[in-house]
Amino acid sequence: MSSFEKNVFINCPYDDEYLPLLKALIFTVKYCGFSPRIALERFDSGEVRLQKIKQLIEASRYSIHDLSRIKSSKEGEYFRLNMALELGMDIGCRDYHPDTAYRQKKMLVLENERFSVQKGLSDMSFGDCKSHEGDGEKLMKCVRDWFYETGSKKVKPASAIWDDFNEFMSNLYVEKKEKGYSHEEIDHILVPEFIDWIDEKF
Repeated sequence: MSSFEKNVFINCPYDDEYLPLLKALIFTVKYCGFSPRIALERFDSGEVRLQKIKQLIEASRYSIHDLSRIKSSKEGEYFRLNMALELGMDIGCRDYHPDTAYRQKKMLVLENERFSVQKGLSDMSFGDCKSHEGDGEKLMKCVRDWFYETGSKKVKPASAIWDDFNEFMSNLYVEKKEKGYSHEEIDHILVPEFIDWIDEKF
């Protein structure tokens, strides 16, 4: 249960456009003293993805669900339903799991535009979603403030975390280039490796 208390399940888009936000999100979770758990943390072609998601949800007291891709951006494009599905699984785990410890699960729902989640998931009536408008600094503040509200009173101000993140990323490019990484490899680094790099510094 000790790891359960520190684990944060991250449910978000994995496309290239979202990648800078994902890095800021993972950095903030680590910086605030928690452990990010995300489907990209391990790769096994023989593993059923939905089963992996279920395991990650059950292993995490906290979860961050970014539904900023719930709205299609161009004609003929399908809505992204995976994130909404995983949110539903998490809510089900909290409300129906036979182990009452799961009643203590805490969730943060993020969106790109205010009230977009209510439009797409009206039955859920999420009145407390946080909007980041596709901006990494705003996303970081949403996550930091949520940790503070859930009891992590010692977290630094969001502006300080943002400054440290930018310094970390700047130094990262210099250090990894010296070790033979290409710019492309650093930009699209594997999530487990990115987490390891954060651990090396903090």
